[in-house]
Amino acid sequence: MAKRKNTQAEFIKWMGPILDALRDMGGSAKPREITQWIGDKMNITQSLLIERYQKSGELKIQNQIAWARQYLVWEEMLESSKHGTWTLTQKGWNTYLNPEKSREIFIKWVGIFRNLREKKLVEKNDEILEEVIIEQEQSKPELLQVNLQPTLLEILQTISPTGFEFICARLLREYDFEDIEISPRSHDGGIDGYATLKLNPFVNMSVYFQCKRYQGTVPTEKVQAFIGVMETNKKSVEKGLFITTGTFAKNAWEIEKANNKLELIDGEKLVDMFEKVELGVKQKIIFEPDLSFFEQYRNK
Repeated sequence: MAKRKNTQAEFIKWMGPILDALRDMGGSAKPREITQWIGDKMNITQSLLIERYQKSGELKIQNQIAWARQYLVWEEMLESSKHGTWTLTQKGWNTYLNPEKSREIFIKWVGIFRNLREKKLVEKNDEILEEVIIEQEQSKPELLQVNLQPTLLEILQTISPTGFEFICARLLREYDFEDIEISPRSHDGGIDGYATLKLNPFVNMSVYFQCKRYQGTVPTEKVQAFIGVMETNKKSVEKGLFITTGTFAKNAWEIEKANNKLELIDGEKLVDMFEKVELGVKQKIIFEPDLSFFEQYRNK
């Protein structure tokens, strides 16, 4: 890859002007209006307005302004509406960006997404910054979102052990568990927490839960140890929940079948649980072509 003289994303220079344009137009405007405002205020020549990237054919200035807007959305300076109107948040109204502050925002978010995916710092890694810049020059923000945005499971796998216990407790509350206690780490005895599920006005179910962040398969011995602690603990419970961001081996699932007090929750099921109660996630509607509809017109 040919290196540039400095690792600089061109779209950074439009972050401040986008905020200025929206403030000048009352807080909201269409992308075309913002581009026109920037063109007029910054005396951009017609040749620059129609310049395109050689490989993708995208209009450079439109692509750059769209990417600047995306970073402002991530920074919560613009609302994330997909309906074609860009709107300032209160933070955006009160923020004035110069090129230096805009670059800090760019580096911050490249770092967040790449750290989550690759588990390494990138703020000063020019090669990764260069890679992101080139990718963005060839793609629209919504098309590259899949590559930059980490999955829910990837995010959960990067949370600290204590943070993961607390977020699991929060998830249990969303599923109507009550009286949740997180065990002190030095005294948990293999149990991360306790909770109560009210089944009806007369019956409660008490549970232990264990939370393990894993990227691979949880050793079956961990499951067996959990059962042992659950059976010998002085607190009697009806159920034990073993929650992980990883997977379980076949033997662990066989142990669960043979023990009606054990409930295994792997990464796939955990993500499903977060999505069902919309905890920490936002619902998006994606339109896909209906191939059967277009088939009737294919050979006319």
